[in-house]
Parts: sequence; C-alpha cells; structure tokens
Amino acid sequence: MKRVVLAMSGGVDSSAAAVLLQEQGYEVIGLFMRSGATEEQTCSTGLGISLPVVSAKSNKQGCCSASDAADARRVADRLDIPFHALNFQDAFGRIKDYFADEYLAGRTPNPCVMCNNWLKFGKLWDFAQKVGAEYIASGHYARLEQAAMAPKLDGANGRGVADDGAGESTVGLSPESVGPAIFRGRDGGKDQSYVLFGIDRAILDRVIFPVGDFDKPDVREKAQQSGLRVHDKADSQEICFIPDNDYAGFLERYRGKQDTAGEIVDTVGTVLGRHEGYERFTVGQRKGLGLAFGEPRYVVRLEPETRRVVIGTREQLGCHTLEGDRFNWLIDNVPSGFRCEAQIRYGHRAAPAEVDVLSDDRIKVTFDEPQFAAAPGQAVVLYTGDRVLGGGWIC
Repeated sequence: MKRVVLAMSGGVDSSAAAVLLQEQGYEVIGLFMRSGATEEQTCSTGLGISLPVVSAKSNKQGCCSASDAADARRVADRLDIPFHALNFQDAFGRIKDYFADEYLAGRTPNPCVMCNNWLKFGKLWDFAQKVGAEYIASGHYARLEQAAMAPKLDGANGRGVADDGAGESTVGLSPESVGPAIFRGRDGGKDQSYVLFGIDRAILDRVIFPVGDFDKPDVREKAQQSGLRVHDKADSQEICFIPDNDYAGFLERYRGKQDTAGEIVDTVGTVLGRHEGYERFTVGQRKGLGLAFGEPRYVVRLEPETRRVVIGTREQLGCHTLEGDRFNWLIDNVPSGFRCEAQIRYGHRAAPAEVDVLSDDRIKVTFDEPQFAAAPGQAVVLYTGDRVLGGGWIC
C-alpha cells in the first residue's frame, strides 16, 4: 500500500481529501502544521520517530487555530488515520517577515503562495521522506495530469522552438516527452492553481490533489457521507495569521510603529490630502481613501521613497504591459516569445497576452486589452487553456 502524507487544516477540503485517498487505497498520514505553539507532549508515529501532538485543551493560537487543530484531529480519529502536528514556527516567521517587508516596501504580498512554496510542499515533502511516504497531498482545488512537456503555444519563437509555419510552435524536448503538469481545478469558482505555480517541479510527480476533480458541493457531500462534522464548516477567507483582517494592526504589532505617513497626491503631483501610512494601501484600492470626488478614485501606485500614495481614475489604473521576475517555469525549453493567458491576482480572469522572455527568470507581458490593478508584489501566472505554464512576481 502506498503511503501519503496529507496536510490537514481542519477544513472540509483536506478532510474530504483524506476520505478520497483512503478510497483510492492509500495509507494516509495526517499532518497539521502549527505556527508556534510548543508542546512537551509527544506521540509515536509507529515509524521510528516521535512528534508533538495537538492538545484539544490548548488555547494557544497561531497561524492555524486550536479549534482547527481539534477539527483535524477529530477527522483523523473518525477515519482511523495517524495524526501528527509539527511546529513550524521558524518557517511561519519567515512568511510573516516577507509579508511585513513587502508592505513596507510599497508592494502587495501574497503569503499564500509563499506558504505553499516554503511550507505546504517544501516542509511537507521533507517530512514525508522521513516517514517513508512516497507522496504528499493537500486539499487544493487544482489538478495534476500527465501532459506533454512540449505544449503547443501560439506565436512561439526563439530558442528550442520548431516552427511548423502555421503560427504554432512546439516547446520542449520531443512530442513524446511527458510529465506532471498543473491544471485548473474542475470547480472554476474554487480553482487554486494560481497559488501553486511555485511548487518545485522535481516533486510534482509526488503530489496529489484529491479534490481537484470535484466541485465544492460534491466535496461537502463526500465529507457528510463519511460522517465528518466539518462538512458544513465555513471556508477561511482571511490570511491565516491575520484572522481579523487588520493588516495595519498586524504590521504595527509585528514591526512597531512606522514613520510612513505622508501625502495623498494625484498623478500629476497635486496634494489632495494626507495618510497615516502608505502600508495601509494597495494598488487598486478604492475604499478608505478618506477623500470625496465626483467619480471613483483608486490607488494607482505607492511611492515608499517619498511616502506618497498616488490616486487616479480607473483609466489611469489600467496597464497594457508589466514585467515579472523570479519566474518558476513548469515547461521545458521556454521560447523567447509566445501567446498565452496571464492572471495577475487570485480571482482575476486570465487575459490574452503576448509574453517576451527577457531572461531565464524574467518576462514582459503585453496584454491585448488593459488590465486593472496589477499590483507590484502580486503573482503573474501564465496559462495555456487550463494548464499552468509558470509564474513569477509583478515588478
């Protein structure tokens, strides 16, 4: 029987994933990731190592709450699978540092992507190897399928490309070269492929997304049929270490009071008012500006060096081009230019675009139509159809 370590959050998705994995014949080990609570109590894995366990009576809150930990444990008990908790305080601290650094640099961070890169798939795979598991799994709404490492991309040109003269080119080693590829989840409203672009390609063939082929109502029904009381648990909508959604409050508690107050100006530099800190704003923001106009105004850009918040009209918020860096490609022999669809934030509809590859980890995206609120620090993820080609960070 193949062994898999499943990241269990206490929510319905990872809980239903445990059921589906069991139905597929896997030996499931549940792992809850703690953000800083320390427990002296340990339990045996039965695999030669001991791990800290979650106390149902603990009120120590971290990135994942004690109630979530209790829910995850109850699911594991119901399904009769081993359940463990590991303290990832240092790794969560790295994510919090990144979050604070980005906001104070005038950028809009995406901690969910970083959490996936550093924790849910990095640390999860490390743990899986220690306990002799061949696979890792999560409750993400995405699909992994074997696909050609030479996908056809419209308008491709440059290195590693053979043009067939019909406007399509083949990227990759050979038509028969195949490997694991990330695709959008079946439930378009819940698709999470956007936050998964950073997974190390080397472990993709060891990753399983059990709920990716299901719609959310079907996932809830599966959990209910299995007698799991989390079947109707509400989805988490906030950043896990900021449950009250008070980003400014978190930054002040985490980094102390910052000298970031300054002017609110329009796009030509006319002073319109003052703000208490540029880190309280993000590109595309309309509400909470503290100013009244005859038509809506939006945050167009942030200028940390002058501590200015620049606002403008929706038209001034739009952009035709952007650059992305620190790119993680999920295909081979990337051409120097090609057409695809680019998504610039979670929930944004991917838009047709031309991509120019500037270097191994930097691209330029030119959209067919202007896109709004392309915030530096957010991810830009490229797709062909439902397949993820790769992603990076908006400069």
